Amino acid sequence: MLKQHLQFKLSQKLSPQQIQLMKLIQLPTQAFEQRLKQELEENPALEGGKEEALNDLDSEFDNSSEEYNDNESINTDDINVDEYLSDDEIPEYRTQANNYSSDDEEKTMPYAAGTSFTQYLINQLNTYRLTDEERDIAEFLVGSVDESGYIRREISDIMDDLAFTQNVYTSEEAILKVLKIVHQLDPAGVGARNLQECLSIQLHRKNKTEDTDLAIAIIDKAFDQFTKKHYKKLIQKFNITEEQLKGAITEIEHLNPKPGGSYAGNNRIVEHVVPDFAIKIVDGELELSLNGRNAPELHVSREYNNMLKGYKDSKEKSKSQKDAVMFIKQKLDAAKWFIEAIKQRQQTLFVTMSAIMHYQKDYFLTGDERNLKPMILKDIADEISMDVSTVSRVANSKYVDTPYGTKLIKEFFSESMKNDQGEDVSTREIKKILETVIEEENKKKPLTDETLASILKDKGYPIARRTVAKYREQLDIPVARLRKKI
Repeated sequence: MLKQHLQFKLSQKLSPQQIQLMKLIQLPTQAFEQRLKQELEENPALEGGKEEALNDLDSEFDNSSEEYNDNESINTDDINVDEYLSDDEIPEYRTQANNYSSDDEEKTMPYAAGTSFTQYLINQLNTYRLTDEERDIAEFLVGSVDESGYIRREISDIMDDLAFTQNVYTSEEAILKVLKIVHQLDPAGVGARNLQECLSIQLHRKNKTEDTDLAIAIIDKAFDQFTKKHYKKLIQKFNITEEQLKGAITEIEHLNPKPGGSYAGNNRIVEHVVPDFAIKIVDGELELSLNGRNAPELHVSREYNNMLKGYKDSKEKSKSQKDAVMFIKQKLDAAKWFIEAIKQRQQTLFVTMSAIMHYQKDYFLTGDERNLKPMILKDIADEISMDVSTVSRVANSKYVDTPYGTKLIKEFFSESMKNDQGEDVSTREIKKILETVIEEENKKKPLTDETLASILKDKGYPIARRTVAKYREQLDIPVARLRKKI
């Protein structure tokens, strides 16, 4: 049996304005500039740049904001136009100082035009005499080359794709024949299907010497033993001395494992890091500044003010005028909120980074990573009385320019671990010491994880072997056997 009943329930929901503010906070400087440009294009009531001084009525911004539901109709008779017009000769937003330094660098970054990597390879094909079918196959193979310079697809798959997409019916033998032509293109090693083939192609291009001949033999016939650094087995297999092996390995080490990356004109999207903050040491004290590009000059369009003023002064208000003033009101509210959101974003970014800077004061004064204190998101959130998610948004994709280089803010966060004195130390400190120990080890006899754990224990950090292995992997350092050199 169906029954109807009322139920009251409390729930927390973010308003659209709050959601937009969170998204703005998360944006780094360059992305924020794109968002700002988009808003200026979409909202004609919002204008950028400094506004010239006016003596007549102007718009005034307050901190209030109203929420509107698109499904609800707005009664224009209830619109109080005076809320948007002021009798003050100088509006409030002109009296607010912008103390952020204006960067000397251009706000728009030009990009150099160039030939794409694929087109660069196709242009080289024009120097070869190929049949129509061979050219179709060659261009398809070149189009399958990834950014690293490899073709990571099976020949059978390429054959099927040629038939279905290019209407070219061919054989695997014909494709392999054309692939050998692709292997002759520059940069050397391009079009290889795996690392072994890539290195082999490059070695065969080199001038013949004893070292290159031995290197070719090692790559072509004992690649697995070489990658696992079984040097004694290689010496026995090829009946060579340790010095001869060292010469061949030197030849291999000078090869490029990613030939595609060597093409300077490769039109890949390059991320340009623009620091969102700058920390300087002035008279022994830390000084924080927010990138001036995060504090744009914005104001409301004067034309929209005049429209509202005209509506207020008109005696007869037609339906078209009411529709227009409803549109103007929505755009003014959006502009007013956006300017307020930018102010809140600036304040949130500055307060959060300031707390991080003071928390890690010892590090920023010295640049020594061993002075990094254990710090988690909650530590900063409690310090500035904000939510952990807000701190995460600030730290996740923002960079700070320090006297020791440009750093990603989230790298300053780390968990704690107790040393032999019972003091909390940062895991970053332990990783830095581990990295230093490995750099100074004898590469002929690399230190095992067990030995590393023992060394760290002697230095006052009692951690287990499996923890050493975890930190080593996080530092992208291979196991002892693969660090071995002859």
